[in-house]
Amino acid sequence: MKKSALIPLAVFAVLVVFLGVGLGLKPREVPSPFIGKPVPQFVLPELMKDGKTISPADLKGQVWMLNVFASWCFACRAEHEVLSAFINAEKIPVVGLNYKDEAEDAKNWLAALGNPYQHIAFDYKGDVGIDYGVYGVPETFVIDKKGIIRHKQIGPVFDETVVDTLLPLVLKLREEKI
Repeated sequence: MKKSALIPLAVFAVLVVFLGVGLGLKPREVPSPFIGKPVPQFVLPELMKDGKTISPADLKGQVWMLNVFASWCFACRAEHEVLSAFINAEKIPVVGLNYKDEAEDAKNWLAALGNPYQHIAFDYKGDVGIDYGVYGVPETFVIDKKGIIRHKQIGPVFDETVVDTLLPLVLKLREEKI
């Protein structure tokens, strides 16, 4: 066999290796450059509280979550019941980041499904979502008492996400000293 005939075979072998590695990755575990870094700061109007604003600085000293959602997002509807139950059971402060949505649509969606959020930041243009590296909705961030992002969940939160990841992390972070 000629050496030139081995080149396509070698290229094929490399592609098979990359495919194998790629198939082994979990899509919800995309590495985020934000893990271990301070939360990007913002000041946004509160969706449900006229004239009020919300900022990450308002939650400093607490373990909290940021949940990016939109009324037009089918997966957000799928996670809403699980996320609401988790928020209510653990009494964890959660800021909803209403992303690229119409205010009335978001208010109607929350009226129909329930509002588990302590605050809802209204990000009509999506600028804050971009600052957080949001790929799409829903996404959920866990932030520690110092304002450091400790986890990013891409996609909907399901029961197993709560049990395996969110609850253990929140409990651990609550125990940490500032």
